[in-house]
Amino acid sequence: MAEEYTECLLANKFHEDCPGCKVDQMKRLRRGFPLWELFSVWIIVLCTALPISSLFPFLYFMIDDFNIAKKEEDIGFYAGFVGCSFMLGRAFTSVIWGLVADRYGRKPVILIGTASVVVFNTLFGLSLNFWMAIITRFCLGSFNGLLGPIKAYAMEIFRDEYQGLALSAVSTAWGIGLIIGPAIGGFLAQPATQYPSLFSQDSIFGKFPFFLPCFAISVFAFLVTIISLWIPETLHNHKYDDDDDESFDPLKDLSHDPESNKLAERNEKSSLLNNWPLISSIIVYCIFSLHDMAYTEIFSLWANSPRKYGGLGYSTADVGSVLAFSGFGLLIFQLSLYSYAERLLGPIIVTRISGTLAMVILSCYPLIAKLSGLALTLAVNSASVAKNVLSTSAITGLFILQNNAVRQDQRGAANGIAMTAMSLFKAIGPAAAGIIFSWSEKRQDAAFFPGTQMVFFILNVVLALGVLLTFKPFLAETQQQ
Repeated sequence: MAEEYTECLLANKFHEDCPGCKVDQMKRLRRGFPLWELFSVWIIVLCTALPISSLFPFLYFMIDDFNIAKKEEDIGFYAGFVGCSFMLGRAFTSVIWGLVADRYGRKPVILIGTASVVVFNTLFGLSLNFWMAIITRFCLGSFNGLLGPIKAYAMEIFRDEYQGLALSAVSTAWGIGLIIGPAIGGFLAQPATQYPSLFSQDSIFGKFPFFLPCFAISVFAFLVTIISLWIPETLHNHKYDDDDDESFDPLKDLSHDPESNKLAERNEKSSLLNNWPLISSIIVYCIFSLHDMAYTEIFSLWANSPRKYGGLGYSTADVGSVLAFSGFGLLIFQLSLYSYAERLLGPIIVTRISGTLAMVILSCYPLIAKLSGLALTLAVNSASVAKNVLSTSAITGLFILQNNAVRQDQRGAANGIAMTAMSLFKAIGPAAAGIIFSWSEKRQDAAFFPGTQMVFFILNVVLALGVLLTFKPFLAETQQQ
């Protein structure tokens, strides 16, 4: 119905000054692979994802520098609140930015989102205390509400035959950003200590040891903002039933068509909140997202914490190396193997298998901490690559289910609901993870899952719940509409 409506609009109601009409006309006339559109969507999503988790490799040391934790075991507690502030801010504003995108256009929201990374991510790197870090991260999340609108933009800027590629580009760029971001944080944090020949202790990078990774991401965001000035707006700025043209009045025509009346009545009843395939996939998506965000924080805290507490005693550079290798492995898998696995097995089976295998890998993490030398390096890198590949595969499968559960003209609203719910769960993840991690380090001699064993056990419980909910009758699958 949406495609037929658009074709009819193009043929009868083209508006010279409407950016959405111009994009529709461009899509209709253009042939060939949409390389520029793919590139622009990819870098915008990457720009959004990079700052989300880039702080985790150095957050342990940042909290230590703030001197707010009285004991070393308390660092994880405070780290959790800094980690969750971004998602908390985004949860409060996701719906608002979605409404702004529907009212004023996708492009303004995209530009505000990328520009907010430039400003607030830079200020976060210059944080002088714990509360400045929380406020700047909260503001970064509040103004960075473009993930929902960019999904709608991607669906609108690509021709129908490339819309699957558009969703894949968003998902892949998001997953890569969540992996490469921490790698940047790990490699570039504390540069005066890691690279004394290049950075002096008296320079700004010596006085603010966590500024360089934030500044590097902000520079990239600035370039993306400049490039985004040239992307087209896709939102129509006119009503479809203009009174000045009586040759084509869709509302009038539909009102006299019995079949159209039935369709309108059916659409009225098909509220998104009553769409169980959509709601069930969003719930499972939120649980996997909660686990994924909690794991991202816990992995860095666990890798940075001393070996006497069951950690690895890694530096920020060591963590960066592991995450960079994970990102490379994830990129190869997403570009080569995931689409084949999804076509062969379907998104639900991929999600179930990914979640089950991830539980097995997480169970091995406490044992990995007992290794050393080359064995430790190989085990950590292999486990990290496998875990991140499996997590991204599960998330991508659920994302496909959400979009298949609604008509194309409902996807913007559906993504807004999913984003708000996901942001709330992702806000809970780092805070809960930090508190649990700090608590686990204080129970090294407990009889039941001592130390970090408890952390990975709880992560597995959350993951097991997510896998369990992928079965009927809870999760319902619909064919693509």
